[in-house]
Amino acid sequence: MHQPDITQRFIFEHADVRGELVALDHSYREILAKHDYPQPVRQLLGEMLAAAVLLSTTLKFDGLLVLQARSSGPLSTLMVECSSGQEVRGIAQFAPDLQGADSITDLMPDGVLAITIDPEQGQRYQGMVSLQGSSLADALNGYFENSEQLATRFRLLADDQQARGMLLQALPVDRQPDPEQRTQTWEHLNVLADTLKPEELLGLDNQTLLYRLYHEEQVRLFDPHPVCFRCSCSALRCGTALISLGLEDARNLLAEQGGEIGIDCQFCNTRYTFDSESVEQLFSAADEHARSLH
Repeated sequence: MHQPDITQRFIFEHADVRGELVALDHSYREILAKHDYPQPVRQLLGEMLAAAVLLSTTLKFDGLLVLQARSSGPLSTLMVECSSGQEVRGIAQFAPDLQGADSITDLMPDGVLAITIDPEQGQRYQGMVSLQGSSLADALNGYFENSEQLATRFRLLADDQQARGMLLQALPVDRQPDPEQRTQTWEHLNVLADTLKPEELLGLDNQTLLYRLYHEEQVRLFDPHPVCFRCSCSALRCGTALISLGLEDARNLLAEQGGEIGIDCQFCNTRYTFDSESVEQLFSAADEHARSLH
């Protein structure tokens, strides 16, 4: 049996290629439990969660990686966040009727995918690509093929219970200095990865899966790292949103809503409430903080 909610790195001892495997069970189901998503949306959201975790492992930074797909189709928004500590959350927005829409081309026919890296220190980066191909993996593969980054291939799969992903990525020249040999090795490892069956990706533990694919290669599997669902919402963040309205508008909103403002987190459905006293305290504290900066 595979280990749930982990990401695990592997490398090929005699090739400049690394890999990563991700398994999401409890974290995926926790995210699905927050909303009543139809099956095609649940599947695509699971694939995006797996992709975000895989992408986060290719980066050396402390901060947040955000995958966001938008379209004018029945699935208007898919958004997943993964921290550098592999804490994930995700959300989808879709039309009430998805009749006949069960693939990414049906759900997001003119979709655009944005990959945002938001480090705690340093500059924010965003890359964009159209959702071309028959799957999210195809779109991500196309993004890396058209960029100047290292060659990267994704394999993604999800059902109602679990989400799985596999990544292969070329590394800088080290073990194989000959360009032709590097290309042949990269193609060979990907041809073998393409033989991976859905039931194998969903059902096998990582060691067995890698042996099934690469038993003639020397593969080193590293220790797994845990992945979990965690929402970054808080009363403080919601209070900051209220402050951005301005005091008079906040007071008017209080009056309109019967003396209590409720703010729901779209990701986890947690509700934060603010009465007149807490609203006045919020603005008083904000004013005091502003004065201390002058």
